[in-house]
Amino acid sequence: MGELIYGVHPIIELLKAKKRKLLALYTTRPAPKAWDQIQELMPKYPVAVNIVSKEALTNMAGTSDHQGVVGYAAPFVYRSKPFDPQRHTFLLMLDGIQDIRNLGAILRSAYCTGVQGVIITKRNSASLTAPALKASAGLAEHLDIYLANSAQSGAQELVAAGYTLYVAAFKGEAASQATFKNPLCMVIGSEGLGVTPSVIKMGTQITLEQRSPDISYNASVAAGILLYMISTKQGRI
Repeated sequence: MGELIYGVHPIIELLKAKKRKLLALYTTRPAPKAWDQIQELMPKYPVAVNIVSKEALTNMAGTSDHQGVVGYAAPFVYRSKPFDPQRHTFLLMLDGIQDIRNLGAILRSAYCTGVQGVIITKRNSASLTAPALKASAGLAEHLDIYLANSAQSGAQELVAAGYTLYVAAFKGEAASQATFKNPLCMVIGSEGLGVTPSVIKMGTQITLEQRSPDISYNASVAAGILLYMISTKQGRI
């Protein structure tokens, strides 16, 4: 049947990205407000459109947050090769992000700030499922995403290729004062444990200033701020 996808923006961005095939759509009558926009983007190849009840959509999606449209698509297309430091100078690696909404929100920020590639780990990490795609507003469809076996193996590949790793941590250089050297990869750790210790040793620790040491930013918020700071410091946006 394919991979589940739901929500107006995920469907629209999948059609815009043209990286994978939309296999089927399910919607209601009357159609949702954005249906005209979806229809304008529909591909020439045939896509089965099925009219069902709102309750049926909720059962399919496993949530009522489907905005009146559910689809099935070919599997998400991941990058098959490691990134090239000559062409991809601004990367992001996610080390153990387990909350699917955090994953989606971070990918949304990555797209908005001009990140050229993302590394996600296969182990101990949230998968790029329909809820994550919804949280990314569908923008994950436009990103070049590479699956590493682990954060350590991903970091080793990056360092060997010539990337400088900048690691979000509590006792590092103040982010506002840091100079970011290309080619670079910003590393964001898990919500509870942070970045893997062996990965921290491979990079430069960067800290977001905050009011008190006993509090911290949400992982997706920290990622958004750091990516924005790098982009503005380097004139990328």
